[in-house]
Amino acid sequence: MRAIAIEAPVSIEVGGVAYAVMMATPLDLRDYALGFALNEGLLTSPGQIEKLSVVAVEGGWAIRLRLPPDRTEAVYERARARVSESSCGLCGMDNIETVLRSLPPVAARIRTGRRAIARALDTLHAHQPLGQATGAAHVAAFCTPDGHILQAREDVGRHNALDKLIGALAWQGVNPAEGFILLSARCSYELVEKTVRAGCAVLVTISAPTSLAVERAEAAGLTLVALARPDSALLVCDPGGNIRD
Repeated sequence: MRAIAIEAPVSIEVGGVAYAVMMATPLDLRDYALGFALNEGLLTSPGQIEKLSVVAVEGGWAIRLRLPPDRTEAVYERARARVSESSCGLCGMDNIETVLRSLPPVAARIRTGRRAIARALDTLHAHQPLGQATGAAHVAAFCTPDGHILQAREDVGRHNALDKLIGALAWQGVNPAEGFILLSARCSYELVEKTVRAGCAVLVTISAPTSLAVERAEAAGLTLVALARPDSALLVCDPGGNIRD
């Protein structure tokens, strides 16, 4: 009998203030906490976390963060109650201008190509124990320019998987600018945003991108590869010249 993937409410509290509630798989939640906080701009490095706890609560899980006063004040100003199906980054936004705010330009450059992408795809299955067991989980993997997977994280939500990966890399001191991210998901606007904010130069997805994902990637200078397969891949945009074969 196939296992069932767990999806549960995960609340994120900062300095005792309820910041968000997400639906996620309760695995690697310390990684998720850090990745989410980095992507939300609540902090810029793991060293700014004074305390982090993950506790089971009635009906789900709670992530509790304590940050320095200068960071906590910013959280109070931005805190919003929201319940979402995934860590999409849109829920609770006030207006269209906020959603389409400018992204920092991608400064990183790597030398990679289709052979490296094929190599990463060939080994991706080995990094998907939850996906293999349930058939209901996405994976986000960080790969060296030559296609070796250094780290991977899974979740029922593609955005959550990427947050977990970014958090795991930050805990380990791995610079996302030195490789590329591979996702088993449709390439949406939010995934482009998270990749750009992490400082990664190349995003590879196994499904097609949305129009806004392409627009945002081009504007930020992110290389975007979609419909990735071991024998083919669609180079959507490569403003940084990171794909060399």
